[in-house]
Amino acid sequence: MTGWTLVACLLAGCAALLLTPGPPAPPGRTRQRGRASYGVVAAGVAGVGWWLVDEPRLLVLGVVGGAAVLAAGRLVARRRADRAAAQVRGQVVELCDGLQAELAAGQTAPTALERVAAEWPALQPATRSAAAGGDVPTALRELASAPGAGDLRVVAAAWQVAHRTGHGLADALARVAQELRDAEQTRRVVTGELASARATARLVACLPLVALLMGSGAGADPWAFLLGHPVGLACLAGGVGCGIAGLAWIEALARDVERGR
Repeated sequence: MTGWTLVACLLAGCAALLLTPGPPAPPGRTRQRGRASYGVVAAGVAGVGWWLVDEPRLLVLGVVGGAAVLAAGRLVARRRADRAAAQVRGQVVELCDGLQAELAAGQTAPTALERVAAEWPALQPATRSAAAGGDVPTALRELASAPGAGDLRVVAAAWQVAHRTGHGLADALARVAQELRDAEQTRRVVTGELASARATARLVACLPLVALLMGSGAGADPWAFLLGHPVGLACLAGGVGCGIAGLAWIEALARDVERGR
């Protein structure tokens, strides 16, 4: 009973660590935070493994369950990151539209940027640079390192060209906004085309569980074999591993298509 309690605590800890959103990290700090999280998980797995070293069956179940929770946590975290990046891309388009409108109304570039930045606090470094007569394109390029903010490099290029050549910044930003809208529309089409492949992969990954439930309903006892027999434990570990590998492979293929669209 103690072994099962430890396994349950391990799985609950992994789920809480991976599925609970933490405070937003500054640009460039997301990777370090993720590594620290997985380090904590690895330490927890090692500690529970030491306690369960005399109970190999529970140790195997704990490792398999922990791997499943880790995989699910990565999928959930990736979906959240994708949604956050899409929101930031939308803010970049709104930035272009807002700047274009303010400039068309006769405002200076620093004033227009200050007014637009009131709705996007992340732009404050660029706003301070503009107010001090500094290098606004460089400040925008530094902000472009945040997930989903890469299009700020295009805004920085438009700002720099307009500053050097004297051409209207409002017209340049209007063209940039239209190009970004077209790119986002293409991205949505590609994502929609890939959604069916991702859904199929997740359905196939869940089919073994459905088969086990159907077997139990038909009077068989597949759970006793999977959870109690060494061969069943090997089948369980292999099946979970193949399912995780398949999902990871589909996600990798989909992301390659999205990056190369």
